Amino acid sequence: MPTQTKENYLKALYYLHQESVDISITDLGKQMDVSKPTVNAMVKKLQEQGWVNYVKYKPIRLTEQGVIQAALIIRRHRLSEMFLKQVMGFGWEEVHDMAEEMEHLKSDLFFDRMDEILGFPTVDPHGSPIPDKNGNFTKPEHKLLSQIEPGRKVVLKALRESSTEFLLYLNKKEINLGLEIEVLHVEPFDQSMSVRYGTQSEVVLSQAVCNKLLVQTVKR
Repeated sequence: MPTQTKENYLKALYYLHQESVDISITDLGKQMDVSKPTVNAMVKKLQEQGWVNYVKYKPIRLTEQGVIQAALIIRRHRLSEMFLKQVMGFGWEEVHDMAEEMEHLKSDLFFDRMDEILGFPTVDPHGSPIPDKNGNFTKPEHKLLSQIEPGRKVVLKALRESSTEFLLYLNKKEINLGLEIEVLHVEPFDQSMSVRYGTQSEVVLSQAVCNKLLVQTVKR
């Protein structure tokens, strides 16, 4: 089984693990868009690798080694995204697919040098934390924009979603990380928000959008 495929499954398990401790074969199959027999075969391979523990009809459990290995794959991915954006000038909506290929390169020296060139960043272009060389990272305490009361100012620090469609939407709205946003009004009917930022005097953002923007309040 190609190593790249194993790593993609492992990464999917890691992300599912962030949402729930109990991960089923069905959950993983939906995440990878494959059949249950295919997932079963791969989980056996991952168990042989020492990355998961699995007993039939029980949840899939990532081992400590599996968690570290997954975090290191994510480190390579997020460093690659940052390099593509900061050094090569790609837009934040363009970097994901290229980073998906780069994350499977087996050279610690390559990624350590990349990290050094970038100045040892702690987050990627979408604000997600970059694990260190040991797979450790600190998860920042951010709030959703939808949780902020009118009259408060916040700084956009990260995104809960980084799909190309969503990033292109944010580009059109001139919304990017580091942007200071002032909440003007929350519509009681649909919880949409009127906000002010940059050169925009008033912009209405839907609740769905506000639920995807992670912010930090500006101290008064």
